Amino acid sequence: MAQLQNLKDAPATQDCDVLVVGGGPAGATIAALLAENGRRVILLEKDRHPRFHIGESLLPHNLPLFDRLGVRAQIEASSMRKHGIEFVSPYHGKTVRYDFANAWDKRFPYSFQVRRSTFDHILLQNAAAKGATVIEGCRATSVDFPEGGSPVITSRDEEGRTRQWRAAFVVDASGRDTLLAAQLGVKERNPRNTSAAIFGHFTGARRLEGKAEGNISIVWFDNGWFWFIPLSDGTTSVGAVCPPAFFKDRGTDLKSFFMSIVASCPEIADRLKDAVLAGDITATGNYSYGAKTTSGRHFIMVGDACAFIDPVFSTGVYVAMITAFWGAEAVETFLRAPERSTRALRRYDASTRKVLQSFTWFIYRIREPAMRNLFMSPRNWFRMEEAVLSLLAGGIFDGWSVRARLYVFRAFYYMTKFSHFRFRFLARRQPKEAKEKASFCEQKEAKKLF
Repeated sequence: MAQLQNLKDAPATQDCDVLVVGGGPAGATIAALLAENGRRVILLEKDRHPRFHIGESLLPHNLPLFDRLGVRAQIEASSMRKHGIEFVSPYHGKTVRYDFANAWDKRFPYSFQVRRSTFDHILLQNAAAKGATVIEGCRATSVDFPEGGSPVITSRDEEGRTRQWRAAFVVDASGRDTLLAAQLGVKERNPRNTSAAIFGHFTGARRLEGKAEGNISIVWFDNGWFWFIPLSDGTTSVGAVCPPAFFKDRGTDLKSFFMSIVASCPEIADRLKDAVLAGDITATGNYSYGAKTTSGRHFIMVGDACAFIDPVFSTGVYVAMITAFWGAEAVETFLRAPERSTRALRRYDASTRKVLQSFTWFIYRIREPAMRNLFMSPRNWFRMEEAVLSLLAGGIFDGWSVRARLYVFRAFYYMTKFSHFRFRFLARRQPKEAKEKASFCEQKEAKKLF
């Protein structure tokens, strides 16, 4: 990998066209694209790859991005094909599977489940192969924006040495470190999606059979939902997403707490009954956030550096990479035609917010009974199922025909929710026997809709 092997002997200040902070999917992607265009790109990565990272499930619309980068064959060789999504609901007593092959756009019938350590390393090596200077074990600590001058980035390496870098443009791809959003005071917690996660990797977990073996499973339970992601090396990633309050009074160590959550979900407990935990259990706190601005005169934020949303639809890597592609266009405009850069950065900001909003409407409501009823009772009326599948595959820009069906889906959601409210209102005004009848009627009414 192309690197500055000895920072000790390097000049006190390095100059470049673009400095990228972070070597995850967003940083590696934008570095590769800009270096391929002949730009002098330096990428600072705080860790050394390969390194562990959660978020193993990808979307079908990642595939054309892999093709554009020239890494699809490498990724496929180390991954498991994911043909669809399985939703398991104890409230409905059944399982529903959705195949990407049935989405509106039939060109992307599958995606991959990946080991992020391997996947991220492939992307980082690709950036170096395209000409980016990749420096691992070096953390960017701050960025100064002098009036009328180029940004100056300060970094610290593993031995505690500090160094400065002068760049015409800075790309913040620092992930959840959110270097610039934190420094500029524009990072905001998302009050509409307060969730926390606890997860681990297992060997010997019971998987689906045949072609569906690589599917991701989303399993609802009383306190949230589980993900179940099979990987090609026989390991399975299993995690629970719950409200943060659920974690506050756990009263025991992480492993015991996680296994108690597993025991509370019969479907996951059954799949893990003969499994062995491989490694530690990890927890992450209230993690949904966004930045009030994603760009400025000399900088841009991509991927998790500007926002992170709930992982229920596996959007993380796709959002990281698609914003990196859009970001590369904006940076190129800044470097090539500065007079047009303001418009380009506004366009980038608008596109980024649009992709996030397309997913978040669904994510905010995923634990709602009305949304569960819709997902667990699929009907392709007005081709709604194809449109929703398009969204789940990452095809959020598949045209007005898809967007119109998604609006129809929203209408059905509100109809379902209204029916729930109506029966609950009646139940509050009636004695116990009537409440039980109202609950039965609520379930019956929901089934009628679908």
